[in-house]
This record gives sequence, structure tokens and C-alpha cells, in this order.
Amino acid sequence: MERYVGDDDHSPIRRQILLGGFSAMLGWLLGGNSALAQIALKPPRTESKGDVLVCLFLRGGVDGLNMVIPYAEDAYYRNRPSLAIPTPNDRRRPANERAIALNDRFALHPALKPLYPLYEQGKLAFVHACGSMEKSRSHFEAMSAMERGVAEAKVGINNGWIARHLLSVPRRQSSPLRAVAFSNVLPESLRGSTDAVVLQTLSDFRLAMPKTMGITQAEEMQHILQEMYARNRRRGVSQTAQDTLEVLRSLQRIDPTRYQPARGAVYPDSSLGRGLKQVAALIKAQVGLEVACLDKGGWDTHVAQGSISGWMAGNLADLAQSLAAFATDMGDAMRHIMLVAMTEFGRRVRENSGLGTDHGRAGVMLVLGGGVRGGKVFARWPGLEPHQLEEPGDLRVTTDYREVLAEVVQRRLGNPNVARVFPSLKVSGIGVAV
Repeated sequence: MERYVGDDDHSPIRRQILLGGFSAMLGWLLGGNSALAQIALKPPRTESKGDVLVCLFLRGGVDGLNMVIPYAEDAYYRNRPSLAIPTPNDRRRPANERAIALNDRFALHPALKPLYPLYEQGKLAFVHACGSMEKSRSHFEAMSAMERGVAEAKVGINNGWIARHLLSVPRRQSSPLRAVAFSNVLPESLRGSTDAVVLQTLSDFRLAMPKTMGITQAEEMQHILQEMYARNRRRGVSQTAQDTLEVLRSLQRIDPTRYQPARGAVYPDSSLGRGLKQVAALIKAQVGLEVACLDKGGWDTHVAQGSISGWMAGNLADLAQSLAAFATDMGDAMRHIMLVAMTEFGRRVRENSGLGTDHGRAGVMLVLGGGVRGGKVFARWPGLEPHQLEEPGDLRVTTDYREVLAEVVQRRLGNPNVARVFPSLKVSGIGVAV
């Protein structure tokens, strides 16, 4: 004979809830998503300290010379008769077809115009002629080195630099959403972390109900859950129950299909735009996010790269619009956000016969946030004349990419254990993070 809790507990749904038990019911409601089950059971209760890191990997090898243009170098124009971006002073071209001067040496590609106000406001900086010591010019090897935070791919360290950071500092909050990668697979930078969650969309965290259940039944399900929690006399489970409902309501509010960006921000309808929009939603929801990882591919411009328009210009426009929308949406909260964009290598100085550029060495990093010494291009500039290049004709790496990341980790993420995050790195300090 079946037993019920209460005289009115006779519905099949109620019986299934009660007989299934608290844990089974929670697992069913959350659609088997263990990460959401954890956040429901251990919701964040404390306030974050340190910046949220947003790490954006631009996969394919961005042509840094056409992104942040060394327009004062005659060699740049000699080597790129078709691809070079007109100088800021070229009055033969309309303003929207000329590079945007950052200083007397460097300028932005015109497609990056949405980022210029952030540069002027001191929230955005670029680091030029940077990269790793990996000289294979292989996408796989160069990306692996950078994501593991090592000088070269052959270095025998198997976990990622972000994973080592997370393992070397205390949790700020009790949340399984400490580190989130918006991707199909876990990036190498997070390999070795037990705190990382891979998502394609925040919709993965919706409250799930059986497909056969109608709206009325689903509402009754939630009402019954509340009732059952209220009746439970064990304080710990009762508090957990209330926390569960609270977190589920919070996650429902950040459904990306309903999220409304602030201050009129408009994200592009691209994978990067949608990803950054979801990062913004998570940060605002205060669910304990410390690190978010995103990718943007399509930078391997061997042929038909384009100059002020074309393949690369389109990619740059998406990048600029996405980042500008994110900064606008976050507003004052950008004081506590550090966004770093990096790529595995740059491109050859001389354009090729396919009107593109081949794999090179040094590239550009972008650093955005309130803790950035912005309005500057940091560069130990090696020059573009033949005797200044690395064979067979590449911009030399004069700044180790790990120097930038080390400053971010120490000064903005509050982690003094830089030697654990980047073993063997000799930090000289470039001053991009304050």
C-alpha cells in the first residue's frame, strides 16, 4: 500500500516526487545536468574579489600587421602593395578607408573603429610584436604552447595555464560555474581544472521538464516542489531547497533568448557576439563566474585576405562590434573585468601570390578592461626592414605573451603564484595591467 504525505497528496505527479526522493527529483528537474545540480545545492553566497577574466582565442593566426598597422614603416607598404591599409594621412581616400591613428607609429584597421573610443578612454591597449618561442609555424603546436602557458610546444607540461591559476588560488565562491568555456570542447587552457564547464549555450541550464508534461502540469510540479520543501523539517535540506529554487529563478532570468543588454548595446548575431552576450549575462547574474573562455576562428588568410574590405576586414568588424557591445553592456562593471584576446602567431610581412599572407611569428594581443593601462600600444618594436626580420621574413617576437598574462594573473586576478602558473618565465614587466 502506497503512503502519502498529507491527506491531499493523491496525484500521480505528487506520488512520483515523494517516492523518488529529494535527490532524484532534483536530478530529474535539472535534466541530468550535474553542473546545475551543484549550483543549486551550493549557491554562491559571498562577493567576488578580483577581476573576471574573459579569455578570447583568435584561432588561425591573425595578421597583426593589418590589425594594428605600423604605418610609419615604409617597409610595410613595400611588402604589401595590395593588402596594405592606407595611412591615416592619405587624403586621397575617404576617412572610412584610412587607418585610424593611435600614435605616430601605429594605427587601427578601419574595421576596428568601434574600439577606438575604448582606446581613447584608456580602457583598451594593444601589445605588438608578441608571441611564444614556438617557431614551427604550426597552428596546432603554437596554439598548444600558448594554451598550456609555455614557451614552446615541446615543453612537457600537460595542463593549461588557466587551470593552474584556478588550482593555485582559493575559490572566491562556491559555484560550479567558476570557469565556463563557450565551445564544443574543453580548451587546453582549462585542461586539468576540476572547476571547468563546457557549454554551447546557457540554454543548457534551463529547468527541464519531461516533453510529455504540459504547462499546467509543469507549474504544478514547481508548486509541489515548493510545498514539499516547506514541509521538510530538516533545516539543512529545507535551506538547500530554498536555495535551489532561488538559483533556478536566477538562471531562468538569464535565459539568453530573453536577456536584454544594457545601455542600448547591440551584439552582432555571430558566434562571438552571442558568446559575449552570454558571458555578460552570467557576470550580471553573480553566479560565481571567475573565468570565461571563447574562441573566434577564421583568421588563416592565405588567399584573398583583403585590405580595407574582404575576408579579414569582415572578421575584424565582428570582433570590434562584439567587444564594443560587451563593454557598453557591462558599463561600470568593466572595472572588474579583464578581457584578453590572443592568437597563436602573426603572418609573414610580405604578401603572397594569392593576395594573402602566410604563417609568420609575432602577432598582437588585445587587453580590455578597467585595470588596463590603456590608450597605448606596448611594443619593443624590432622593425620591418630585411635585416630586422626573422627568417624567412617574419616580424620578430620581442615580448613573451606570458608577460602579459602574468601581469593579468598577478595584478588583476589577485594571484601571487605566477611561478606556478607560468613555470620558468622570467617576468620583466611591461606595465599593461595596473
